[in-house]
Amino acid sequence: MTQMTRRTFMTRLASAAGVSVLGAVNFPSIAKAATGRVVVIGGGFGGATCAKYLRRADATLEVTLIESNKTFITCPFSNAVLGGVRSLDTISHGYGKLASRHGINVIHDTATAIDPAAKKVSLQGSGSREYDRLVVSPGIDIKWGALEGYDEAASQAMPHAWKAGAQTTLLRQQLEAMPDGGVVLIAAPANPFRCPPGPYERASMIAHYLKTHKPKSKIIILDTKEKFSKQTLFMNAWQERYGDMIEWRAASAGGTVLRADPKAMTLETDFGDEEGAVINVIPPQSAGRIALLAGLANDKGWCTVHPSTFESTVHPGIHVIGDASIAGKMPKSGFAANSQGKVCAAAVAAMLKGETPGEASFLNTCYSLIAPDYGISVAAVYRVTDEGIVSVKGAGGVSPVDASESFRQLEAEYAVGWYDSITADMFA
Repeated sequence: MTQMTRRTFMTRLASAAGVSVLGAVNFPSIAKAATGRVVVIGGGFGGATCAKYLRRADATLEVTLIESNKTFITCPFSNAVLGGVRSLDTISHGYGKLASRHGINVIHDTATAIDPAAKKVSLQGSGSREYDRLVVSPGIDIKWGALEGYDEAASQAMPHAWKAGAQTTLLRQQLEAMPDGGVVLIAAPANPFRCPPGPYERASMIAHYLKTHKPKSKIIILDTKEKFSKQTLFMNAWQERYGDMIEWRAASAGGTVLRADPKAMTLETDFGDEEGAVINVIPPQSAGRIALLAGLANDKGWCTVHPSTFESTVHPGIHVIGDASIAGKMPKSGFAANSQGKVCAAAVAAMLKGETPGEASFLNTCYSLIAPDYGISVAAVYRVTDEGIVSVKGAGGVSPVDASESFRQLEAEYAVGWYDSITADMFA
């Protein structure tokens, strides 16, 4: 992927700010009798977006959004909470406007089963809902036990914080309680997982906090991979801002974690045990539980879909978007899920009318904060080919390696602008 000039970067950001173009699809205004019932499971970046844009595509659709939580806490910018520069309230969003402004029937309940033959979703506390088409956007679930010694109980001593909320608060509290000079261990998982740059942004924002409050401390990233997203940008920035505070160990250098011991607060690697005052284990993941229960996932735990519509290859009439899906070259990110939600909405609206969905294209930009005034990013445009979803050559790129301090500061500001825009696009 090529590096961007400042002009190209500014143009891309201007486009990204116009969130209605995230996913090149058309949403015609239709005035006729209701064309069908659509149920959407999951109210995150994919599901909330899809529900809203289904109503935009066809205001006569009966759209029901099923989400167990009354407040959605975003993983994007949760690392800023760990760094002490944001509060959890600033990344928490409600669903009221989806109901009042867009006519979506929002049900706060948990989907427990899907019957593809009967086209029915069973709910934990409020019966069931029938559908003509179903969109499943359940995000990820943790694969408890995939790392020896790391079960759900262990996450209370070694938080994963890979679902924002209580775990984010717990990890933040542990960092605040840690003595100066303590070691923070971060165990990064193998691909694929939610937000590929996330563990490294997390290390950056924790380092920002430690540099100010506990400067004798150290962060060690134990990685099962030999390389990671935006690696050169991250490592250059770490040296520039934090000196030797952050150490990254690749798999070949003893980074692979074999076992977690929450009682001893150690992680076992090929090269011996590592002890931490605070240990953040980011474990292997799979599609959300309802996708597994419904048989939508493959043996690796992810859902295969038709790339133009995100309709399941296993169960016709069910679409899977966001982190749970296998979306070709697209990463598992909030921006990607938002883009997929719009493409899926347009496809579902067309299919319910017996029409052929239009040509799909997608966007993704991943911002990462090294510090509150230092940002980096990677962006790409995607299209559907015979090989699935692939990136468009020459479209997008990464932040320049030799960018000025003012450019890095602008990227940090753009990251905030992106967050405000995309969450407004989802919930306003």
